[in-house]
Amino acid sequence: MSHTYDELKHMTVVQLREIAKAEEANHESLKGYTQLNKDHLITALCKALNLPMHAHHEARGIDKAALKAKIRELKKQRVDALAAHDHAKLKVIRRTIHAYNRRIHAAMV
Repeated sequence: MSHTYDELKHMTVVQLREIAKAEEANHESLKGYTQLNKDHLITALCKALNLPMHAHHEARGIDKAALKAKIRELKKQRVDALAAHDHAKLKVIRRTIHAYNRRIHAAMV
């Protein structure tokens, strides 16, 4: 039975130990699984089952690369505004960068 990192993360220690007991003979990292706490047990199970240690997210519905390019350009403008002591422009640039970052974060799945 294949598992994902999120499934393992939401299981109890007892459930994780049952999985480790079944897989113990197949992998060295599961030796002594009865003494491991939940975090270490999840790490050992991920190694034994060849699972990635974190969930990969992707942005849907937006062009993330284009937004990142705009943010890089705005960061250059921010440096110029700081040097010119233009606080009004600086505030607009910072808020725009923040808005782009929030848009990227909201589109992550």
